[in-house]
Amino acid sequence: MRRLSVLGSTGSIGKQTLEVVRNAPADFTVEALTCGSDTDTLFEQIIEFRPKVCSVMDEKKAKELSDRLKSSDINIDVLMGTEGNITCATLDSCDTVVGAIVGFAGLVPVYNAVLSGKDIALANKETLVAGGDIIMPLIREKGVMMLPIDSEHSAIWQCLKGEARSDLDRILITASGGPFRGKTRDELEKVSVADALHHPTWNMGGKITIDSATMMNKGLEIIEAHHLYGIECDRIDVVVHPQSVIHSMIRLKDGSVLAQMGKPSMILPIEVALYYPKRGPSIVKEFDPFDAAVSNLTFEPCDTEVFRLVKLAYEAGKRGGLFPTVMNAANESAVRAYLAGKIGFLGIEKTVFDTVEKMDPSISGMELTIDSICQTDKDARIYADELIEGIIRE
Repeated sequence: MRRLSVLGSTGSIGKQTLEVVRNAPADFTVEALTCGSDTDTLFEQIIEFRPKVCSVMDEKKAKELSDRLKSSDINIDVLMGTEGNITCATLDSCDTVVGAIVGFAGLVPVYNAVLSGKDIALANKETLVAGGDIIMPLIREKGVMMLPIDSEHSAIWQCLKGEARSDLDRILITASGGPFRGKTRDELEKVSVADALHHPTWNMGGKITIDSATMMNKGLEIIEAHHLYGIECDRIDVVVHPQSVIHSMIRLKDGSVLAQMGKPSMILPIEVALYYPKRGPSIVKEFDPFDAAVSNLTFEPCDTEVFRLVKLAYEAGKRGGLFPTVMNAANESAVRAYLAGKIGFLGIEKTVFDTVEKMDPSISGMELTIDSICQTDKDARIYADELIEGIIRE
C-alpha cells in the first residue's frame, strides 16, 4: 500500500490522482492534501479521504477552512503557505509524494520530500526545469524513486523499461500542436485568450493550456527529459502528432522505434507511477486501434520559427545552470499577465526572451543551490513584471 501526500490535490492531476485512490482503497491511503485557494474542493476531499493534515497557500482561505472543519466536527490540522506544503511533503506517515502543484511553487516541497526520503510521483515540469541539476543527484543519493506522471515522460519511461540506456539514440516527444497549430506569426498577433484556452485534445488548467498554445510546454519537457533520462537536449526531438494517440517514442541505436499508445487521459500515467513496479487495474476505457478517431496517425515537425519558445528552451537546457530558472519564471509571469488580459499572445514570448537576455550576465557561472534557484526565480519575476508594465504602456 502506498501512503500518499498529494500536493495540489484540487487541480486536474490532483483530482485524477484521487480518482485512482477512490477506485482502489485497498492499495492507497491519503495522508495529506494541499491546495492554493480552492478550499471548497479541498473540504470535500477531506470529508472523503480523511487525511491527517492539509495545507492551503492562501492564509485567509486556510483560516476559513479551519473554522469550517471545526464546525463540522472534523479534527485535522490546517497548515498554510510554503511551510505547510513542506510539512505535508515530509510527513513520517507518507512514503510517496505526488507533485502536482502548478509552476515553480512545486519545487521546494518536492526538494524537501526527497531530503526526507520520499518517493516522488512527479507531474510538475517546473521542478526539474528549474531544479533538475540538484533534484536528480539528490534522488540518487537518497535512493528514492522519481516516478514520472507527465504523459510524455511516462511514455518514455515505459518504452525504456528493459532497454540499456547506452542503446538509447534519441527521445521523440510528441505534441498535439495545441490550438494554434499551422498558424503564422501574423495570425498569432490576433488570437484571444479564449482561443488559446481552447485545446483540441486535453482538458487542463489555464497555465498549462497556455503553455501548450505557445508550445512552451514542449520546451519544458525537453529540459525535463534531459534530467530524467540523462540525455543531451540535442538528442531530444519534438514531433507534432495531432491525434495524441502516441504519447512519446524512443529511438534505439539500431534504428528501432518504440512508442507508448493510448487514449488522451492522465489516469493511465498516474496509475503507472503509483503502482510501479506492478501494473494496476484499468479504470479508463481501453484503447481501440479500430476506432475511426485514432486510426489515422500523422506526424509533423515542430515549427520553431513560429513557436520560438521551443528554440529558447533548447538553448536554456544546453546552457544549464540558472538559465532554465529564469526562462521558467519569466514564462510564469507572462502567462499570468496574458490570462489577465494585460498583454497579447506574442507578448508572452517577448517577455521571456527579454528577461533571459537581461539576466544573462548576472547568472552566468553562479553556484547552483536551492537558495540561488529560489532567489533567481524571484529576481526574474520582478524583471519580467517590469517588462510587462512597459508592454502595457506602449
